Amino acid sequence: MTFFHAIILGIVEGITEFLPISSTGHLILTSKILQLPSTEFLKSFEIAIQLGAILAVVVLYWRSFFVKFEILKKIIVAFLPTAVLGLIFYKIVKQFLLGSESVVLWALALGGVFLIVFELLHREKENAVEDVEKITWRQALLIGVFQSVAIIPGVSRAAATIVGGLLLGLKRKTIVEFSFLLAVPTMAAATGLDLLKSGSSFNANQFGLLALGFVFSFITALAAIKFFLNFIKNHSFISFGVYRIILALGWWGATLFILRF
Repeated sequence: MTFFHAIILGIVEGITEFLPISSTGHLILTSKILQLPSTEFLKSFEIAIQLGAILAVVVLYWRSFFVKFEILKKIIVAFLPTAVLGLIFYKIVKQFLLGSESVVLWALALGGVFLIVFELLHREKENAVEDVEKITWRQALLIGVFQSVAIIPGVSRAAATIVGGLLLGLKRKTIVEFSFLLAVPTMAAATGLDLLKSGSSFNANQFGLLALGFVFSFITALAAIKFFLNFIKNHSFISFGVYRIILALGWWGATLFILRF
């Protein structure tokens, strides 16, 4: 991996982390385009640069972490299901799912269909929760259960939590913001666990690549968060579902074309 590759992957991470299109899936597919071998370092890099994106959340929503402790406690409760399942399935996910093009494409395609169908059927209730602080403990825990499905690359942590929150009676803006906040402990724990297990094998150049990816993911995530908040004011998530399906079908089509010729 070169510094150029680190910058590209950092930008992809920052743009996709908080959109319901799977940042991990996009990183895996981008690595394929860049013809990067699926090494242990690349897998760790794809996990670790998410720290840059979550730092953007801390910068924009610092009050929710350092002032509004009721919100912080509910974020921790929502984080628990993913923490438990992440520890249990860490080796399986890293060894067999991360880097799997097939898993990513199927998750993107099926997730896209689900998003479209869900949006066509979903009707927001008049008494939907409109403030993050009013999310109940039960809702927080169940949102965490939905998020845990996203340990499968391509599902999208953002999509899983947003759909879960809407099903549980939250307003669109409320669950999107809670999804941003929930990313912080989730991604921090995933990165910490991976660096604890693999970080000792990295050399100085590899840590430099991680730092570069971190910086670029932070910068682009700031812009992506602001874009997404403005987007949901007047749009549903159908366009993201369509994008996921087109990406998967386009990738499969391009692969078949290359194999044929």
